[in-house]
Amino acid sequence: MMQTPGPVTSPNAAANKYVLVVSGKPEGPFSIAELKAKKVKPGDFVKTPAMDDYKEAHEVAELRQLFGFSRQPVPLQYFGSFDQRATASVVDWFIVLGVFVVASFVVMLLLLLILPGDDNKIIRIGITGGIVALTIPARLIYSIIMESGPKQGTYGKQLLKIRVCDIYGERIDASRAFARNAAKILSVATFFVGYLIIFFTKKQQGLHDMLADTLVIKDRLDG
Repeated sequence: MMQTPGPVTSPNAAANKYVLVVSGKPEGPFSIAELKAKKVKPGDFVKTPAMDDYKEAHEVAELRQLFGFSRQPVPLQYFGSFDQRATASVVDWFIVLGVFVVASFVVMLLLLLILPGDDNKIIRIGITGGIVALTIPARLIYSIIMESGPKQGTYGKQLLKIRVCDIYGERIDASRAFARNAAKILSVATFFVGYLIIFFTKKQQGLHDMLADTLVIKDRLDG
């Protein structure tokens, strides 16, 4: 007997299970089909293992289909502030630099054993300096992977509870994450004006955000 095909959902949507708050208590987890059967409302709070906190159902892109909502831009009050972003960036630089400083220290010790003597001092310094110089491309790769990943942000951003998204609050892919982070060169080349305009734009976007059409937002239930 031929079966009528059901609605097509993405692989990620099919894999997700949501905890649903019912009468103030979490229940589940439920699939999207089960949430539909329970007649979930747009204002009901839901959470998946990938989420840091609960969100209203209408804020989750793959649940909007249940309510017939079209995609809506992120509300103005949800944008991450300049100080949150700056603090997150400092944390991320400490993480990346810390890894490479430790790595260069270990390599230097090994080189002292392999290439002892003053004649090889320049070689050791050159190799160690090259490792430290890799921190910039490493920071770029780190940001691209983390911002396009499930958490939508680096460890610094996760600590400050902010994340990178498109103008609809949805996760960006690796190509857009690359465009955003590569465009930071322009934000710096303008004597950091590309960052300072965050204070004056309605969506608190830096130049690199505008070029990549991205936003930095804070979680719905923060504070």
